[in-house]
Amino acid sequence: MSNTPMAANPLTRAVLEIDEYASGLGWDQPARLFALVDTARLRVQEPGLAAQLGLEDEQATIGLTPIEQDEIPAGKPLDEFLGTIAWPDAVVGCALTVERLMLPPSAEASVPEGLSGKKLTQWVAAHPDRQEVRMTVGVLRDGTRDSALRLREKDASTEVLTGGGLVPGLAEALSATFAD
Repeated sequence: MSNTPMAANPLTRAVLEIDEYASGLGWDQPARLFALVDTARLRVQEPGLAAQLGLEDEQATIGLTPIEQDEIPAGKPLDEFLGTIAWPDAVVGCALTVERLMLPPSAEASVPEGLSGKKLTQWVAAHPDRQEVRMTVGVLRDGTRDSALRLREKDASTEVLTGGGLVPGLAEALSATFAD
């Protein structure tokens, strides 16, 4: 993807590529899961797939190629779905992009007591300081993590925040898909 900012780390590049892809689809999208495979290995072991993905002429010898997986079941909670995943050895990592509503830390003190589940979600959705955010989190088998956050109100590739510790809970859940 030509508009993806260059980053030194292959995982960061993959996460930003997925963020750009999701951005092109617009907002209000379902969560999307991606397998991350070693690009050089993919070109050697699966030349037909590499050609289909437009990778046969790639000059880079290192890097990760995101491959979108089947749609995540709509009625199943994300954590339950992730608990059912087992990756083949050829998959060196995985990534997930998901949209959520977030509140600034200053709003935590105003959360009414006893709210949970659906009622808490409704309260957050109605809060005047809520922010819509798209989170793209990637993890590798070796434990490396990275993520990209994009606010809907600042929907530009120059406004994407990246970092390994931005969404630790989701990174942990994705890492668990590689547990033996």
